[in-house]
Amino acid sequence: MSDEKKKLEEVLSHSLEVEENLMRTYLITADNIHGDDELKNRLENFAEGNAKRTDQLIEELKELKDK
Repeated sequence: MSDEKKKLEEVLSHSLEVEENLMRTYLITADNIHGDDELKNRLENFAEGNAKRTDQLIEELKELKDK
């Protein structure tokens, strides 16, 4: 694997970790919110966005490893 490819894999792996942590944080925070349904909904929507980016990053990592 070339150095460029290794660096790209490191960046994608780190980004995946960040997205997963954010998603967990948003979901845990949303679960603990009572009395503010609008905020709870926004946090859940943030988590959904993180989930989509997580899926995209996983796909990119798979494609990178298959090359």
